[in-house]
Amino acid sequence: MKTRLFSFLTVIAMSISLLLNGCADPSLTKLSTDQIPTFTDDLESARLLTAAVRHLHYLNTLADDKSFTFGSDTYPASWLQESMNSFIDILKQDPHPEELSRIISENYTVYQAAGREDFPKGEMLITGYYEPFLQGSLVKKEPYIYPLYSPPDSLIRIDDPDKGTITFKRRDKNSRLLPYWSRKEIIENDIAAGKELVYLNSPVDAFILHVQGSGKIQLQDGTVRSIHYAASNGLEYFSIGKLLVDQGKMTLEEASIPAIRSYLLAHPEEQDEILNHNSKFIFFHWAPDGDPAGSLGEPLVDGRSIAVDAQALPHTALAFLISRKPVLDDSGSITDWIPLHRFVLPQDTGAAIQGPGRADIYWGNGNYAKTAAGSMKDTGTLYFLVKNNFEKQKK
Repeated sequence: MKTRLFSFLTVIAMSISLLLNGCADPSLTKLSTDQIPTFTDDLESARLLTAAVRHLHYLNTLADDKSFTFGSDTYPASWLQESMNSFIDILKQDPHPEELSRIISENYTVYQAAGREDFPKGEMLITGYYEPFLQGSLVKKEPYIYPLYSPPDSLIRIDDPDKGTITFKRRDKNSRLLPYWSRKEIIENDIAAGKELVYLNSPVDAFILHVQGSGKIQLQDGTVRSIHYAASNGLEYFSIGKLLVDQGKMTLEEASIPAIRSYLLAHPEEQDEILNHNSKFIFFHWAPDGDPAGSLGEPLVDGRSIAVDAQALPHTALAFLISRKPVLDDSGSITDWIPLHRFVLPQDTGAAIQGPGRADIYWGNGNYAKTAAGSMKDTGTLYFLVKNNFEKQKK
């Protein structure tokens, strides 16, 4: 009875809080002027301008009156378009770094992502991803026997425009919607047979491409083709790195993509069980050459595009990220970690990127990208910026 009374009082308190605070978004906090960071950017501005222009292209596809919540504030898409337009105009003036920071501080309202519950307030886990470059064959022939598939006919995509979500299901013989099959079931039962796009020479490479979402495949005749995410089986993503840590096979500090790859190659008898721990399965399609497209449909820009959970953090505004990045020597080994602080654009999502405490920075392709993406798991802070004076504009 005491527990039930406590639960009842808790519900009442939450209801009162909601009435007092309206539909405030707890994942973002508006900062006062003395709380905002210095907006000093550590990367050349050309790619930032490219990313901002691409993001504006996406924003211009939204209905002007569609609204988005930032903390306790709500803005229509038209104002977010104006915010990005103004930022592009500022960039085109090529101000000195200190001047750019001053202009942004004076003309933009700043919101900070809430961060992870188990981290100090406002701190997030910052990771990276990249575009792998792999060898493949259009014909199944040793050692190229591990297929990547296009979506099978049994996969049903369900869009919910009100929630902004996409789910994937299948139907049973009675036409009832059911969860799609798991990674293990798809592989062991040849669920996607006949939908093979290309064959790789390593199940670990195939798995990594599933995690990264896109890549480039060099075929046997020397041509290179881009392959991108098309759909998934809709099941939950489970980290095999976390699995190996939980099993005591490596420490959390050791759990990088290179370390995981090395463990799997050294223990082939464990590969299937470990890889199938992640029930999520990705289907692909061939894509045009160039930068891979993010979830917004816009091409990603290395070092400037990030993936966030679009249900928890906005994808409609400029952002600023503070974390660390690796320094490599001539052999490609990490020798140090130095500060990272730059403007970024939330242009992608990812199965493992959930809640207001995660962000994934896209590093592009090449050796640095592969190493940075495979090793980066640092703390950081993420801020979102919206142009000031919206209330005056409404009047």
